[in-house]
Amino acid sequence: MKYKAAIFDMDGLLLDTERVCMSIFEEACQVVNVPFLKNIYLEIIGRNAAGIEEVLKAGYGPDLDYPTLHDVWRERYNAVVTQQAIPVKSGVVELLTWLTEHDIPVAVATSTRREIAEIKLRLSGLDRFFECYATGCEVTQGKPDPEIYHLAAQRLNQRPEECVAFEDSNNGVRSAMAAKMHTYQVPDLVEPSDDVKQLGHTILPSLHDVLAELKAQ
Repeated sequence: MKYKAAIFDMDGLLLDTERVCMSIFEEACQVVNVPFLKNIYLEIIGRNAAGIEEVLKAGYGPDLDYPTLHDVWRERYNAVVTQQAIPVKSGVVELLTWLTEHDIPVAVATSTRREIAEIKLRLSGLDRFFECYATGCEVTQGKPDPEIYHLAAQRLNQRPEECVAFEDSNNGVRSAMAAKMHTYQVPDLVEPSDDVKQLGHTILPSLHDVLAELKAQ
C-alpha cells in the first residue's frame, strides 16, 4: 500500500455510537424541557466539546441553559458507553486486521475525550489495533480544523501527506483533507454535503468497500 500509516475516526466509523448519542441527547432535551432540534444536532457530529457547545448555543439561542443540558446528556451517555460495549461497525475488524498484517501503523483521531475513547475501544475489543490516540481534549482547535490529524500523524512519526484517513462525518472529512491526507468517507447519520463532495476525497458505502479498494492498490 502506498500509505505509511492509517488514522481512523471513532464514533460513527469504528463504533455505532452516533445513534446512541443522538437518542440520549433527545432524552436530555426532554428532561430539561427544550425541543429536540435534529437539524441542529446533526451539525455537531464530528466536533469536540468546545465545538459542540458553540453549535448548540448558536442553534438554540441565548435562552438555552447549556450547562444543565450538557450535564444531563453526558451523565446519561457516559453511563451507557462506559459500562457496555458499543457495536463495532461492519468491516472494521477486517480492515484493521489487514492493515496490521501489512505492518501499517494505525491511530485514532477522535473528538471524544481521551478517557472515554479509551474505555469505548477497550470494551469493543478494538484497542489492540491502535498504536496511539489523538483526542478532542488534546487539541486547541477541534474538527473541522486539521490539528487533531496533524497530532495523530506526529504520534505515528509520519508526515500527514503519507497517511490515509477514514471518516464518517463532514466535519471529520474537512479536518483530514485540510491535513493533506488522502481521505475515505463512509457516511453514517449524515450524508456528504455538496461542498464536502467537492473536496476530492473518496466516498464509499462501507469499510468492506474501502478494504477492497486498498487491496486493489
